[in-house]
Amino acid sequence: MPVKASFLLISLPAIGKVNGTGNMDTKQICNYSSERGKMKQLNKMSIVVIIAFFITDFTFAKDVFAPVDIRQVKVGGEIGRRIDVTITNNLQKLNLDGDFLDPFRKKDKGNYIGLGKLIDTVVRMAAYTGEEKVITMKKYLVNETIKTQGPDGYIGNMPESNRMKNLWDIHEMGYIIFGLVSDYRLFGEKSSLEAARKAVDYIIDHWKILPPDWEQKTSVATHVGITGIHRTILALHLATGDKRYLDFCTRELGLPDWNTPIVIGRRKLIEGHAYAFMAACLAQLEMYRLQPKEKLLRQAMMAMNFITAKDGMAITGGIGQCEIWTNDQDGRGDLGESCSSAYQLRVYDSLLRLKGDSRFGDIMERTIYNALFAAQSPDGRQIRYYAPFEGSRIYWHGDTYCCPCNYRRIIAELPSMVYYRLDKGLAVNLYSPSQARIDCDGGLSVTVRQETDYPNSGNVMISIEPSKTATFPVKLRIPGWCKDAKISVNGQPCDRSTSAGTFVTIKREWKTGDKIALDMPMSWRLVQGRQRQAGRAAIMRGPLVFTLNPEQDKNLVKKDGADLVRMIIDLASIEQSPVPSDAVHPGGVACRLKVGSKGFGMDNPGDLTLLLTEFPDPDGKCVYFRVPDLSTAVPDELLGSWK
Repeated sequence: MPVKASFLLISLPAIGKVNGTGNMDTKQICNYSSERGKMKQLNKMSIVVIIAFFITDFTFAKDVFAPVDIRQVKVGGEIGRRIDVTITNNLQKLNLDGDFLDPFRKKDKGNYIGLGKLIDTVVRMAAYTGEEKVITMKKYLVNETIKTQGPDGYIGNMPESNRMKNLWDIHEMGYIIFGLVSDYRLFGEKSSLEAARKAVDYIIDHWKILPPDWEQKTSVATHVGITGIHRTILALHLATGDKRYLDFCTRELGLPDWNTPIVIGRRKLIEGHAYAFMAACLAQLEMYRLQPKEKLLRQAMMAMNFITAKDGMAITGGIGQCEIWTNDQDGRGDLGESCSSAYQLRVYDSLLRLKGDSRFGDIMERTIYNALFAAQSPDGRQIRYYAPFEGSRIYWHGDTYCCPCNYRRIIAELPSMVYYRLDKGLAVNLYSPSQARIDCDGGLSVTVRQETDYPNSGNVMISIEPSKTATFPVKLRIPGWCKDAKISVNGQPCDRSTSAGTFVTIKREWKTGDKIALDMPMSWRLVQGRQRQAGRAAIMRGPLVFTLNPEQDKNLVKKDGADLVRMIIDLASIEQSPVPSDAVHPGGVACRLKVGSKGFGMDNPGDLTLLLTEFPDPDGKCVYFRVPDLSTAVPDELLGSWK
């Protein structure tokens, strides 16, 4: 809800010292001059001052949930393991100079690299881990990038004659600037902020040289070709308080008026580019927090309705074919671009913070555990451009370009999606072994810990340790798939009723040693296929989708995904308890069952015993199968219209 400000809290630490996620928090640090309407950021590092005065022309949208500083969160389980292997087996294996920095030093070819996305990743990983190796890597990468910046502020890799004109130059520069702003927010590096300002000033000063027929020359719509720049310039506006940047975003880039429809198919100018669409939605959502106009919510909510109510999302959470919106549920080939999965999660997170609707958390965890993790090899070294659910999956051939770099970025952001801060309390969104310190209002600090093997089971123990005995709410997300959640506090059943697909609120006086036990019974469920998958069903348990890896049986190894989906599940054969499986990660689970492989007869018994493994299994080739009776399958609980 928009809030009219009658006073402002001025916090003298830099933005990142308050909000380590890199996302805007509406309680942060703005000193608006009532004479000029200009936001000025004070950069000293200590005192907090309250100035009481009235402002008649400034409103902001207050988040229901506020992000938690990633430096105060530590995550284990499969989410934590993915963070760890991304650092040790991916980031620390990269050729920083040869692959990433040299093209910016030479400026002779102008190929798209993704250097800015890498900077943003390493900055966040350094802040999250606090490890000296990662911090040293961050410093080297940032300092060497700044050295490549020209006196005029240009910080790309294009020859001078091609700057601001060639496809992806603005896109590349924009992410470099965003990474530098993240370095300032999280580490207070003024040299990074100065380099970011110079680079954005270069873009603003040279914007007029973009040819009027730029779209026709590049064959790419403008909003696609400059993906990411809107959010970058908003981030710089927030970090500096310079209203020029907000004005440029509004007037020159036209962010408030962007209203491209959902375009299906790879048409001219690739206007249906799902990643670019979600990136623009994210920027509009962040502008909404500054200027709460309803039109800034429409694109994001239109996307949500297409994704969940119009077959725009695969069961894994992935969207798009060949990077473009699609609604036919084709599971093969170029399904679920990793860049799109990353930006979906950012949009879901942003909407969850704005609205407090648990369904955004439901779709987040489905996307994370399936589409996102399937885009990386289990050991962390290789990354995919696409993660189809039928047929073979292919790893990207190198470490640069958009998808590998966007994948690393979103992995670095996952710690900020586990917990959220309320005005006086906290919310638990993702269930994973973890702990966080959350600073609430009134000088209250709460340490929260989770002990769980989720998503192997739905058993979660949450310890609440406030800095002092206090009454405040704790919100727990009850997933849409869970119809019978039970909660107890300190061993006593909780009198709060639970409903699938909502947050349950436990408000009481909390003291150190209090524990919440959350029991979310998990059972196997068959989920109905849609469109091209109609007449078949997928097997799920909790948020996990299960896939068939045909390598386990010599009779299946040469079969294509289109052949495998013709097999018939013997429903009575599904073992109630999951089977241990290390196919994707240590301590994972699988589904043991029998399938009939010899036709669709009524008396076709299960003649093969198979294991269906977690969807990120690198050799998984299908998730939908025939079932004797489709009435045993249920609709996907994530589907439905959004308001």
